Parts: sequence; C-alpha cells; structure tokens
Amino acid sequence: MNRKMMEKIVIVAIGIFAVALFQYFDLSQYVTLAYLKKTQAQLQTFYAENRLLMMAAYMAIYITATALSLPGAVILTLAGGAVFGLFVGTVLISFASTIGATLACFVSRFLLRDWVQGKFGDKLGVVNEGVRKEGPLYLFTLRPIPAFPFFVINLVMGLTEMPLLTFYWISQLGMLPGTLVYVNAGKELARISSPGDIMSPGLIFSFVILGLFPLVTKKVLAFYKGRKLQ
Repeated sequence: MNRKMMEKIVIVAIGIFAVALFQYFDLSQYVTLAYLKKTQAQLQTFYAENRLLMMAAYMAIYITATALSLPGAVILTLAGGAVFGLFVGTVLISFASTIGATLACFVSRFLLRDWVQGKFGDKLGVVNEGVRKEGPLYLFTLRPIPAFPFFVINLVMGLTEMPLLTFYWISQLGMLPGTLVYVNAGKELARISSPGDIMSPGLIFSFVILGLFPLVTKKVLAFYKGRKLQ
C-alpha cells in the first residue's frame, strides 16, 4: 500500500471517528437555540476572562463542524454574535466557515469523490456547466442563496475543476453577507425563538439579488460588447 493511499485512509478514519463521537455523545444537544440562550451569560463571562483561548476554541469547533458537514452551523454563528459581538464575531466566523468549507471541498475532491458522485451526481452536471461558462462567478451566485445548502455546495464543488484557492476567496466573499446577518442576529439572541425568525422573505429575496447581480452584470456587459462589435 503506497503512502498516498495510507494518508487517505488515515484522514477518512479520523473523519469517521469524529462523526461517531458526535453521534455517540449526542453533541447535537449543545448546538441548539435553547442551550445557547441558557449558557449565553456563562460564555460571555468566560470570553471576558479568556479572550484568546475562547476565540481559538470557537474557531477550531466551527472549522471542524463545517469540514465534516456536521449540523449546527446556524447556531454556532448565532453564538459568535452573542459572545463576541458584531465585528469580532464576523471576522472569526468568516475565516472559520471558509476554511472549513475549503477543507470539505478538499476532502470531497481527493478522498470522497465516488461517494459524492453517487450522492449528488444529479447536480454535478449542472454545476460543472455553470463553472465552465461563468467561472468563479457561478460559485459567488450560489453562496448567498439559502435554497442551495451550504454543505452540498462544498461537496459538489470538490468534483469540479475550480482551484481550491479560488474556491476559498470566492466563498469568503459570497458568504460574508449571510454571516453578517446571522452574527448581528446573535447580538439580539433574546428576541429569536427559532433560526427561521432571522430569514424574512424580503431578506431571502435580497440575498438572491445579491448572488445574481454579478452574473447579470457580466451578461449585460457581454451583450453590450457584442452589439458594439456588430
């Protein structure tokens, strides 16, 4: 067995072990809105006394959860706003979510290609065509639109030819508006009874417009240039 195969086996084993621990210890109970509200004051006190440790631990948890496509990203983002505030929370989550998403894309591309192909193969043709025609703008279009699940985009993009560095910076830009909305909502945690309270129809529509704007602009410019050449 060659070294590359051994590395794949080890990484997959670590991922399976982490997911098994999450399920066995029922860690999902700690990423609920009720638990976050109950422990908000304690978390804020701990942060006031251990700022660097709290930020490092939070980022590690967020990156791990995102890389393994574990549930709870919305609650973790609300927690960031509730504990760290708007500016620090946005910076931490923006980098943690993008790093985690890029790791998930990497794992999909180099380790789980067959599984992702079998699970989301019906979406792959459309995504490949979109990336081929529009390049990075296609990913930017998908990121702000709630109808496209965060983890599915990460996994399916792993099977495209988009460079990981491009995936990273486009994801960071594309996810930033949603991050700001949820972090800001986390500051007003007492007013939220469910994550659905955050996403009003008007806000969802705004995200759709935001995602489509660069793509529409590109099409309009291409049409205008084509008319000038005629």
